[in-house]
Amino acid sequence: MSKGKITVAGIGPGSESDVTPAVAQALRECDVVVGYKYYFRFVEQYLSLGTECVDTGMKRERDRARQAFDLAEQGRKVCVISSGDSGIYGMAPLIWEMCRERGSEMEIEVLPGISAFQKAASLLGAPIGHDFCVISLSDLMTPWELIEKRITAAAQADFVTAVYNPKSVERYWQLYRLKELFLKERSGDTPVGYVRQAGRDEQQVTVTTLAGFDPEQVDMFTVVIIGNSQSYNWNGTMITPRGYYREEQDDNVGVGQEIMIRSFRTIQGLLKRRDWPLGHKWALLHAIHTTADFEMEDILYTDPDAVESLYGKFRDGSLKTIVTDVTMAASGIRKGALERLGVEVKCYLSDERTAMMARDKGITRTQAGIRLAVDEHPDALFVFGNAPTALMELCDLIRKGKAQPAGVIAAPVGFVHVRESKYMVKPFTGIPKLIVEGRKGGSNLAATLTNAILTFDDAAQLKPGRDV
Repeated sequence: MSKGKITVAGIGPGSESDVTPAVAQALRECDVVVGYKYYFRFVEQYLSLGTECVDTGMKRERDRARQAFDLAEQGRKVCVISSGDSGIYGMAPLIWEMCRERGSEMEIEVLPGISAFQKAASLLGAPIGHDFCVISLSDLMTPWELIEKRITAAAQADFVTAVYNPKSVERYWQLYRLKELFLKERSGDTPVGYVRQAGRDEQQVTVTTLAGFDPEQVDMFTVVIIGNSQSYNWNGTMITPRGYYREEQDDNVGVGQEIMIRSFRTIQGLLKRRDWPLGHKWALLHAIHTTADFEMEDILYTDPDAVESLYGKFRDGSLKTIVTDVTMAASGIRKGALERLGVEVKCYLSDERTAMMARDKGITRTQAGIRLAVDEHPDALFVFGNAPTALMELCDLIRKGKAQPAGVIAAPVGFVHVRESKYMVKPFTGIPKLIVEGRKGGSNLAATLTNAILTFDDAAQLKPGRDV
């Protein structure tokens, strides 16, 4: 009796052009093909006359593997076929497990094929250009609790994620849950592509976003690919960059600025939301870069177009003065940006008049400094990084009509009157404001938010640090 053999072959997603030469040759040489009958139509052209096709029916994989061994032990050359790649949710693992279980010495060969997610990716553009994972939503043999953990881990780790078995007649809700979990970790504008019947006559290709993705458009013949934080849609295609363009360094960029640019790109990739308006995002990136605190995404408030409008006033020369509550905030504002725009920074904390007024009026020196500043520069940009009493003083002067600031940066820090001072300034809807809500803040944070306004012309190119 001739020696039998089992070849486990991945026949690709369904197109003749996607069957590898090695698989085609194995099909020509085999005596028996074992598989699900739906896939016989994709391989019949390769079979020799008289080759037997054995259908074990859907969801009977163990029977299929057992029959393959029974036939091979009769000395026959058996080809067990799987769609896509035989090792990715295919028959190869089961054949090897059964070989171990039977204590068999049967010769086994595994031939890889083009996986459905690879075919889908090629039709979508280049969505898996960086680290990726593949998750099946079928809970026939894997508990849903474990699948959900894997979904959450993939979303948090910023993997490009391919989704197999996204829906069936019975499993209608799992894909909705996956979308919900991803939206907790990814921006709504994250690219999503899905391909139905990849490589077959019925093929349909769709590119959308995570927020716009409709699970009702997906069935069991669909592969879904969710991009990472760097993925983008362009001309109807989905692209995940590998990073080659980021390796190009501008000769006009110094080492310090290059480090800052890379830091901002890293921060941007870690944001929970990617579709922030440009001005807010620019301020947010500065705030996180300065503090290494990603809670800033939750507590930094900016009025609509506040950064843009204040930068416009600096650029057209209508705003010439910045007033800070303390000297430390003033020292953190970039001198190069101030010189470029012709802006002066004033702090009245060390002014002799401030000490006299504080003593005479029984108020803090920072309150006194704000009173003097309003007398001389009522329309300045007022920046607070330390003293809530100073911010409260400005609010009182605004209500009395004595101050008409061009804008306010409210980032005092501490435990007494800090939150209240920020609540007090927020109702002034006609004044552009940037507010670090809650108890957090500080002079360094106030300064970096000011720098974000002064350098807003670098925001679109994400090139911070021109004055570093």
